[in-house]
Amino acid sequence: MKTIHRQRLATLMQREQQKFIDDHPKSKAMFERARKSLLGGVPMNWMVKWAGAFPPFVREAHGAEFYDVDGHRYIDFCLGDTGAMTGHSPAATVKAIEEQSRRGLTLMLPSEDSVWVGEELQKRFGLPYWQFTLTATDANRFSIRLARQITGRPKILVFNWCYHGSVDETFVTLENGVTGPRRGNIGPPVNPAVTTRVVEFNDVEALERELANGDVACVLAEPAMTNVGIVPPATGYHQALRDLTRKHGTLLIIDETHTICAGPGGFTKAENLEPDILVFGKPIGGGVPGATYGVTQEVADRIQAQHSLEDCDTGGIGGTLAGNALSLAAMRATLEKVLTATAFTRMIPMAERWTAGVAKAIQDFEIPWHVTRLGCRAEYLFASKTPSNGTEAHDAMDFELERFMHLYAMNRGILLTPFHNMALMSPATEAEDIDRHTQVFRAAVKELLESGS
Repeated sequence: MKTIHRQRLATLMQREQQKFIDDHPKSKAMFERARKSLLGGVPMNWMVKWAGAFPPFVREAHGAEFYDVDGHRYIDFCLGDTGAMTGHSPAATVKAIEEQSRRGLTLMLPSEDSVWVGEELQKRFGLPYWQFTLTATDANRFSIRLARQITGRPKILVFNWCYHGSVDETFVTLENGVTGPRRGNIGPPVNPAVTTRVVEFNDVEALERELANGDVACVLAEPAMTNVGIVPPATGYHQALRDLTRKHGTLLIIDETHTICAGPGGFTKAENLEPDILVFGKPIGGGVPGATYGVTQEVADRIQAQHSLEDCDTGGIGGTLAGNALSLAAMRATLEKVLTATAFTRMIPMAERWTAGVAKAIQDFEIPWHVTRLGCRAEYLFASKTPSNGTEAHDAMDFELERFMHLYAMNRGILLTPFHNMALMSPATEAEDIDRHTQVFRAAVKELLESGS
């Protein structure tokens, strides 16, 4: 296997940074203006993580592409880190938003759209009862609260290096077998070891050991880890997870927010999983904020048995804008006409093509990387084999190398997710978009290896 020399990487990164600055004068000016009114010059703190000296400011986006204020076109494989997996501004969703905006945006009352969406979610995921939120974080947070209420247990269990939005209990890792706050965890209300047990993904023995304590209300799990590279479940792991949670009286929450890439019913439908609670957010509204969580009949009965009409508006579950008319109209249009089974039959082959192109480059250049695909999502990692747990995936990350690959691609009109090397396909993604990425990826690797092999 060939080695990438750090000095070569640093030299190329310096060149690419200068190219980005030179090519984006309007974004640079916009960023300098923004720094006078926005903390860090961006509307959300993590937007500074884009690989350039500043983020490109967007002028408009359509389908699988967008244009920045300097007029550069980008093929978008980030797609809002799954929020725009539908493609930007899908026509059916835009039409529904336009029509609903004239009839009212938020009402604190149900609409027919809410019933339609609930019935569609029943069909897709197999769970009978649904509720709506504005984000998957809220859906996870509310699901955890309900699990604690109906089990009477204080703790949850998550997998090391998991990601479930900004849920306090999930910013936790194992360091030498000890549970503690994840690095970068801002102002944790308590040490998450108080609220959370942590095990490695795919470790059945550790899972049983922690559940045997009898204090875990729920396991919160992505069916395949996705925010630290793609970590697939080992053969039989999901059956063991389901059996052990039932054995120990623990609820199983499956978070499909990223793994909806596996198909219209997510990984749950594709692999016949049996969660007690299921969470789905991000692309459900085609870019309009919205998310949902569904529960089994048994869980619904247990929730209803403890429901207090007098206190239900102050119990920590809700949100004035949750389930608003605009979100539900967008969800209905997106589920009915955009994120359809037909769309996935187009999106998944695009991801297969992307994966094949990256894999061939890795093989041709003999570098110790690998690429993994899950449905219409694919990602490369700086390790020679697919990780079996979060620690292996995290240890394979290389922040400097990742930023170079992203910036090299961005300078050539390709956008990847800034947090990892993920590419997502939308219904609008074209084969030539994939081939352009393969060409740029090969060029980046070739330059890295020059004078350094």
